Amino acid sequence: MTDSHTPVSPGPGSDPTSPDAQPPTAAASGTPTPGSAPGHSAPSVPMSNVPSAPISTSPGAPASAPPTPPKPASTPTPAEGRQFLAAWLLSYFLGVFGVDRFYLGKVGTGLLKLFTLGGAGIWWLVDLILILAGAMRDRAGRPLVGFDRYKVIAWIVTAVLVVVGIVAGSVGGATAGSHTPDAVTAPSTPSSVATDDTPAKDAASPGAEASAPEAVAPAEPVDVSKTWADDTFGTFAVVKKSGRGDSLIALPKGATGGLVTAAYTGQGNFAISVLDASNTSTGELLVNTIGHYSGTSAWGMAALGEGARLQVSAEGAWTITLAPLSTAKKFTGSARGTGDAVLLYPGDAAALTATHKGSANFVVYEKTDQTFHMGLLINEIGAYSGTVPLAAGPSILSVQADGAWTLKAG
Repeated sequence: MTDSHTPVSPGPGSDPTSPDAQPPTAAASGTPTPGSAPGHSAPSVPMSNVPSAPISTSPGAPASAPPTPPKPASTPTPAEGRQFLAAWLLSYFLGVFGVDRFYLGKVGTGLLKLFTLGGAGIWWLVDLILILAGAMRDRAGRPLVGFDRYKVIAWIVTAVLVVVGIVAGSVGGATAGSHTPDAVTAPSTPSSVATDDTPAKDAASPGAEASAPEAVAPAEPVDVSKTWADDTFGTFAVVKKSGRGDSLIALPKGATGGLVTAAYTGQGNFAISVLDASNTSTGELLVNTIGHYSGTSAWGMAALGEGARLQVSAEGAWTITLAPLSTAKKFTGSARGTGDAVLLYPGDAAALTATHKGSANFVVYEKTDQTFHMGLLINEIGAYSGTVPLAAGPSILSVQADGAWTLKAG
């Protein structure tokens, strides 16, 4: 008997010797499958309906692993900006000198803020509010790091410091205004006049003259303002220097401030600045003019460091005298002058009315021992007439002017 099954021919394009060729099934070879009757072939299943597993192209190679899903790209870490806490503290305590803007990388506006002493306090206040409100950015435009975390604490601490400063200023002004030197009681002297009960020995002798009691000179009252100046800035012997051209003058040791009276007869630039022990500027430019000069200024009023020497820049002859601040002329409520001057104020808090008839800068600065006192009272160019608040003394008033000026406290 002949086989009734016709061999299945390979499909078009297939190679029987290829490793990818499928082996013949039982149905195709005519071999009966288990459970089928002899002589009957099992029904053939179309190959297209049988799912095929991936087969390696290399004989004996294991099946390839499923492809690994791509990893998401890592998000770059943003560059951190300046710290909010540092910017806030620098703005509150040193913002009048522009230190907060230097920290934020804004050197140009920092220098401008330094030279104007915080824009007479207004710029200092504006920058502080911007930082506390989170509106301040560094030079690269980045927000301050840690603002959301520390903003509530910063607002609370700032409010407490402001209240403490106001209370301390009020108490200090009231104390200074009500303080008067204690009266000195003259020692009692025995009288030479006899009482009614005990006759005097001299009176019993005819012709004896009674001795007159010795007059006791009253004690000189203590000058509170001068004592305060010596205790605050130190005292020293007067120093006089003279020269020609550039020079350095050592400041008295132990003194943190003093008067600088200078005279210059040259025609070129004349400047006096303060340097610390490392010859770095303390930020105090006492004199900067061209041509003849005569006036008095003070070092130690708004310094960023402790002064060690004066740097003199000049083309002609000059003389400089250093003296304690306690020797400054006392401002008792009214003063007038021309050019730079320094006054010692012992009075109460008052309204200070000032005028200036010059054409250059007119600056009035008050130095007290109050922690939160803003010392810059006036900073104008040219003619000026106005009234500003004056803190209670004792204090030092520094006047910078190129023309005639008047001050009156009332």
